[in-house]
Amino acid sequence: MATFTSLFLPNPIHFSTKKLVTNQTLFSSSSPNYIHFKSSNDKRQLIVPRVASIPYNPINVDYLEEEFSGHGVTFQGIGDNCVAQMTLENGSTAILMLPSGLITSYKAAMWHGGTDEMLHSSVFEEEKGSASIQGGVSLVLDFTTEYAHSWSPTNWALKNISGDSHHSIQVELISSESGAMVEVKHIVTLKKDELSSEVVISNSSSAPVQLTGCVLSHLRVSSPDATYAIGLEGSDFFSRPPFSSNFGIVPPDFGQKMGFGFGQMLSQMAFWRPNNPNNSNGNQTKSDQGDSGQELEGEETDNYKHLREEISQIYTSAPRNMTIIDRGRRNSVVVGRKGFEELYMLSPGSTHELYGKYSYICVGQSAMLKPIVVEAETVLRLGQDLHNPNL
Repeated sequence: MATFTSLFLPNPIHFSTKKLVTNQTLFSSSSPNYIHFKSSNDKRQLIVPRVASIPYNPINVDYLEEEFSGHGVTFQGIGDNCVAQMTLENGSTAILMLPSGLITSYKAAMWHGGTDEMLHSSVFEEEKGSASIQGGVSLVLDFTTEYAHSWSPTNWALKNISGDSHHSIQVELISSESGAMVEVKHIVTLKKDELSSEVVISNSSSAPVQLTGCVLSHLRVSSPDATYAIGLEGSDFFSRPPFSSNFGIVPPDFGQKMGFGFGQMLSQMAFWRPNNPNNSNGNQTKSDQGDSGQELEGEETDNYKHLREEISQIYTSAPRNMTIIDRGRRNSVVVGRKGFEELYMLSPGSTHELYGKYSYICVGQSAMLKPIVVEAETVLRLGQDLHNPNL
């Protein structure tokens, strides 16, 4: 039985065409700057991460260590990429990949004195000996101007680190892919009992900008069969095909019990924004926009919702805070939403292996059904909090 722990490889792939690597051995903060996998004959194979699809300069790890020392963050290089590990004195840690901005790990301090991994990530092997990662917490955002110019922030640069290992650590990333008129920041804050992801959008142009997408989180559980969502009673919802992104994980057979396969779902999907040929390598986001006959609307009647069945829903009136409880691992996480008006939830169902690659619940603070408008010359703050109540 494979257990999936903190994973650090960059550059996402599509789940349906790649083979999952099992029995992987991954480096920790004290290990060398490479990743290897244990094969069946107990030989170790070096996996060289492939170059990111978006050109950027190699990250100077030595410079980062010197410039941002003393804040509780350490850096390790993987090829042209970088792993930043945030560590607090109470044992809580978070792993952040650069330049992708993917959060691959959040180990939260527990009541028994140890830590527990809250996020789910999986490493996939690709052709030519490279590997990539899906899962964790990622920003999947699409911006569109009034002239139908669109872009997706996928390449993040480290701007600043503040705080210390005693209280809290804040890492500020910035994306300027839109040009000079719209600035997007991703601020990751690790506290003793919380990990937050905040998006700060500064629109200095003279016209509004439309935002679609979400903060997509894969929460690690023992099995969806032992997992419950608390606090959704009375919330309106839509049933939609799974949200698709480069970092998302969805079983390839998802939806077959409902009478149609995932391949059929994908064929029904359309871009939220106008298709931009200049952004073909971006972190594209999709959702069902057509009248497929599969969309359902209802009201949640269960305040202790069992997540054992396949679920792909968007809640439009969910509370700002809801709780995911895993009775198998005997822990919970409170998921908080800021700025977004929708809550996306996906459960792969309980037919998969315990503690396997589909032992997760996906939660997204989203703007899928209704875009968010960032008015001209304004600053908008959005985000998500993962609160640890297990201390």
